[in-house]
Amino acid sequence: MGGLGVTLRDVACRHGKVEAVSGVDLEVVAGERVALTGTNGSGKTTLLRCVLGLHRQWTGTIDVGGRGADSNAEWAWRRRSCAWIPQKPVPGRFPLLAGELLASSNAPGAAAEAAVRLGVGGLTDRPLRTLSGGQLQRMYLARATGCVAAGAGVVLADEPTAALDFEGQEEAADVLTSLPVTLLVVTHDRTMADRCDRVLEMAAGRLREAG
Repeated sequence: MGGLGVTLRDVACRHGKVEAVSGVDLEVVAGERVALTGTNGSGKTTLLRCVLGLHRQWTGTIDVGGRGADSNAEWAWRRRSCAWIPQKPVPGRFPLLAGELLASSNAPGAAAEAAVRLGVGGLTDRPLRTLSGGQLQRMYLARATGCVAAGAGVVLADEPTAALDFEGQEEAADVLTSLPVTLLVVTHDRTMADRCDRVLEMAAGRLREAG
């Protein structure tokens, strides 16, 4: 199994004066699949965004592949090394086409092949804003597959099956857990969680083993 290890030590994340994540320690070995569960607002998404560098108001230590992120070059390396599947993508000011999203994986051929397997290969000329929630999640899953083909060793996924029906949830869970990477996935989906090696729960910004 491939992938990169992810280590968090005493990580705290804030939204202004509000502490969303507090004192998180987490060791994910290379190739491990870890599900993060918990109620809305418990800090799960914020924690993933901190790992990727999308949320900068944090303290502590976050290493990916044994590397910190103490320079712009290191952050750039981390974003190449971590594929990101957001729950609610921001469309931006200009209409991004689905095919352009796939091409941004740096392995457009692999991403396009994944899109075909996921049943959205015929939608590449469509603007992202015209896709349904389920189609959009499939496109981002296909993009993540391309990122892995381009060398990403970690997939960070935020509710990647929330807009899918039961069959789609099964398919997405199969795809995600078959990728030769380390997986950190925020989910309320039992199908997805059951595919993972460990299930952790966040409550009030703190992380614990799920009971």
